Amino acid sequence: MAGAGAPLPGLVRAAEALAAGEVTARELTERALERIGATQRTVNAFRLVRAEAALAEAEAADEALRAGGARRSGGARRAEGVRTGGARPLLGVPVAVKDDTDVAGEATAFGCAGDFVPKRADAEVVRRLRAAGAVIVGKTNSPELGQWPFTEGRAFGETRNPWNPAHTPGGSSGGAAAAVAAGLVPAALGSDGAGSVRIPAAWTHLIGIKPQRGRVSTWPDPEAFNGITVIGPLARNVADAALLLDAASGNHGGDLHQPPPVRVRDAVGRDPGRLRIALSTRWAFTATPKVLDPRAEAAVRAVAERLAALGHEVEEADPHYGPIGLTFVPRATAGIRAWALRMPDQSLLDPRTRAAARTGRLLGGPVLRAARAAEGPLRRHVGRVFRRFDVVLTPTTATPAPLIGSLAGLSGWRTDRTMIAHCPYAWPWNVLGWPALSVPAALTPDSLPLGAQLLGPARSEPLLVSLAAQLEADQRWWERWPGGLPG
Repeated sequence: MAGAGAPLPGLVRAAEALAAGEVTARELTERALERIGATQRTVNAFRLVRAEAALAEAEAADEALRAGGARRSGGARRAEGVRTGGARPLLGVPVAVKDDTDVAGEATAFGCAGDFVPKRADAEVVRRLRAAGAVIVGKTNSPELGQWPFTEGRAFGETRNPWNPAHTPGGSSGGAAAAVAAGLVPAALGSDGAGSVRIPAAWTHLIGIKPQRGRVSTWPDPEAFNGITVIGPLARNVADAALLLDAASGNHGGDLHQPPPVRVRDAVGRDPGRLRIALSTRWAFTATPKVLDPRAEAAVRAVAERLAALGHEVEEADPHYGPIGLTFVPRATAGIRAWALRMPDQSLLDPRTRAAARTGRLLGGPVLRAARAAEGPLRRHVGRVFRRFDVVLTPTTATPAPLIGSLAGLSGWRTDRTMIAHCPYAWPWNVLGWPALSVPAALTPDSLPLGAQLLGPARSEPLLVSLAAQLEADQRWWERWPGGLPG
């Protein structure tokens, strides 16, 4: 294992090293806390760091690792348990969760200012991470109520992109993406309501998975943002993302969405077969101006060429999205209103947040019910593309990451127009509730990553992971680090 100042290893490597006795959980956690502290004034990835609690959790993990080692014959057997998905595959591994996720004893501010009462219980997904043995080192920054593809706010300042600190890492899971990209933690969970995992993954050279709705529990909320928001992993390689997704997956009895379980780790390294892939650069209608940056288009076309070279049949074809935008806004703004009502002092909210909450009140009730009722017909309409194709390939974003502060001072309407112009490709899959995965696609000359998005129908996470892993083996994305940091 590398020294104290080096980036933390990936999730699988860290778990194997712990299981084999090459490093202790306390040592890994101390390294994570050291790197978080060293970068907090620059990257500013974390809203809350659980230093004392995380070290206690790490020591408990070390005790469990020692006890397990005494019962088993050697580190190789223990490392094999990690690879095959043992009972506690993340035992002793430090990970982070987003500021919208409850951790017992900590506040859930979701990017907002105010005095918050600490939560009395873990969210179901945190309970599952703990059951898998993970050490929760802290909660990562998010813009207010996860609304924007930049991670800035009066409550915590500016989270910066490790690849180019003049630019945002994206949002709303920007803190999680920055933490993983800078090697502060091996992997992290984010949430995705309009691309909020995939957009920062694209802009920080990571793997970001938006799983099937309900794949990961959102409890204590039966669903999040009227079903458009899901929880998913951010990691530096496909195997790490798959491991974290499997560890986090599962349901609470109160969840409204409980799809049949899938296991995605088994798909890593599995031949996806010869797939029919639709290359699409068309976006859903939003009545706002958008232009696909030539760099983003070149990046996704280069990915298409590599997929064709790997033996897949790639053809330009577009899904027909229909009036999907009309169904998104009521669900999103009603969700913002519900969250805003939880805030201890609503006068501290950004004016744009308060305006969105007012829109959510107006669009609740019959309009919201109509928007939700349209989901089934939209699935059938958009899903016609999968009669001809197995996967749809699009840019993850239309542009590279914007400069820090370039959206922060805009009015609500101008913010909406600008963020849609940057990010028109991700949000339709949130309405549909289907899986999507962003992979690295290119780096611009000024070190700004760009991503490509793999989109599938219901329950297609294993297929998307298998395809992404095949592409990763060809492209070796994990070898590139921000600022020349070694992998």
